[in-house]
Amino acid sequence: MLGACMGDIIGSVYEFNAWKSREFPLFSEKSEFTDDTVCTIAVAECLLDGSDPAAGLRKWCHRYPGRGYGGSFAVWLRDAGMGPYNSYGNGAAMRVSPAAWLAGDLDEALALARHVTSVTHNHPEGIKGAEATVTAIWLARQNETPEAIRRWIHEAFDYDLTRSVDEIRPHYRFNETCQDTVPQAIVCALEATSFEDAIRNAVSLGGDADTLAAIAGPIAEVRFGIPEEIRRKGWLRLPKDMRDVLERLYENAEG
Repeated sequence: MLGACMGDIIGSVYEFNAWKSREFPLFSEKSEFTDDTVCTIAVAECLLDGSDPAAGLRKWCHRYPGRGYGGSFAVWLRDAGMGPYNSYGNGAAMRVSPAAWLAGDLDEALALARHVTSVTHNHPEGIKGAEATVTAIWLARQNETPEAIRRWIHEAFDYDLTRSVDEIRPHYRFNETCQDTVPQAIVCALEATSFEDAIRNAVSLGGDADTLAAIAGPIAEVRFGIPEEIRRKGWLRLPKDMRDVLERLYENAEG
């Protein structure tokens, strides 16, 4: 889960820059957490406490306003009586990683993913994006190989994971849908040789950089761990209440 926050912080500088290179500073004075981190923390807390994910998302997002919330989601935040709005945006996938850490098995992870996603992103593609992300993280936690994870994701969700990062990059454009973000982010993590490599892959696509990296990050975190320097620099950019939730999650993580 910390991998999602680190990916978000690193990618935040490049979100609207159409960055098409793996060469860039990982951190700068402008590197900061965005809505991806806020929503991920909210999901983690609601799963830890068994509380309502809709209320938790609104609580955390109101606590940290102005973090780049999408248009429809921002409307949903302001209206406590508003239900799910049939979204298939990639917000479904960027916030769901805690489900893979707190579940006892894959079925439970998928159920938790649906639970925290359906309060907003109840379109089938939104649910699928969340489930595929959680599945990739869960399988990585079981030490499945990248090849096995690719096959599983393709068979379960019909995502095309055959293209390499170098093949995706030239024609990829900014996109906020699950169907055109999640497969690409998973490839970035599975093709990587380190955590940093996965984040550089994700940013280099030139798309929704912070969210691509927030999806690839937790998969890469499981596969490789997070280097101490990256962990330290990202950790210092998170407020104490977020760090407290992260610490609770890892203390309670299964296995």
